[in-house]
Formats: sequence, structure tokens, C-alpha cells
Amino acid sequence: MKAHTLVLLIPVALLVACGRTEPVPPPPADTAPTTAAAPEPTASAQASLAGASGSKVSGELQFSAGEGGVSVTGNLTGLAASTVHGFHIHETGDCSAPDAKSAGGHFNPAHVDHGGPSSATRHLGDIPNVEADAQGNAAVSATIGGATLRDGGANDLLGKAVIVHAKRDDYTTQPSGDSGDRIACGVVK
Repeated sequence: MKAHTLVLLIPVALLVACGRTEPVPPPPADTAPTTAAAPEPTASAQASLAGASGSKVSGELQFSAGEGGVSVTGNLTGLAASTVHGFHIHETGDCSAPDAKSAGGHFNPAHVDHGGPSSATRHLGDIPNVEADAQGNAAVSATIGGATLRDGGANDLLGKAVIVHAKRDDYTTQPSGDSGDRIACGVVK
């Protein structure tokens, strides 16, 4: 008789346990929940450009590292109305010379020929031309493929100069696309 009572109590106990409405107790404190790692913060920098070679060109640029390169966005002012200008990263973050030649040549860690955005080879510092509107303002929006930011590697833009040139870059003439004088300079910080 005792065996039959026990067999009947087990199913009743299971039914009662499955119908519980009380909250399930939390896991012990030493088994904290696991979460996915937070994404790495995106490296960023900025450059404030000031006139060179007697120009009044200025601008503010933002740099942000991403997949495959570094994006650069911002605005330039003080350009001649409706003009096109070469726009490059230069090897030295020094804008102290009045003509900005202290910034050195185009940033070219691979030691290849100058080219344009769709050229098979190009300096890492070769960026598409910027175009001023009728008021002499230019919106900048480009991605520098292969560039990095704040990683200390050979392609890192941090500490390099950004130059705006007086003329359009023809993307062909060596070593700088026949883009003329340097009319604005700023350092990527």
C-alpha cells in the first residue's frame, strides 16, 4: 500500500510544480550573465585648416576610421567661387611655412606614382578634388581607402598635414597632379 501511495504522489507533485506561478529564483551571484563584447570605439581625429600662400581659405575637417579606410568630412570656406582644387594628405604635420611647403610631399608610404581616386596606383594621400560653390564654400566628403587612424602603422593619418591647392589635380602629372600652390594647411590631430 505504501508503494501505491508514493506512485500517486509523484505525478501530483509534478503537476503542482509545473503549474507554479512563483518567479524562478535568479542564478547564484557567481554565475553572472555573459554579454557580447562592446564594439571597439571608432578612431577619430580632426584638422583645422588655415590659409597659406596669402589665401584666406579655412576649414574644419573630421576624420573617422572605418572598414577599408578613413572617411573625411567637413567644410572649406574662402575659396574662389565655382573653382576646383587639389586636396591631399601630406607627409609632415607641419604648416609653419607661409607657403605650407613645410608639410612635405604627398603622403606616400607605398612609394608609388601619383594618381586619382580610380587609379590603379596612387599616393595614399591622393584624395578627390574639392569643388567650391558660387559662394566659395566646399563640402568635403571622401574616403581614403587603405588609410588608418591612431594605430601607429605605416598608413596612419594622425599627425599628417591636409593641404588644399590653388588648382585642380589632374590626377596624372607627377608628383602632385599639377595642382599648384598650397592655399590652406592643417594637421590631423
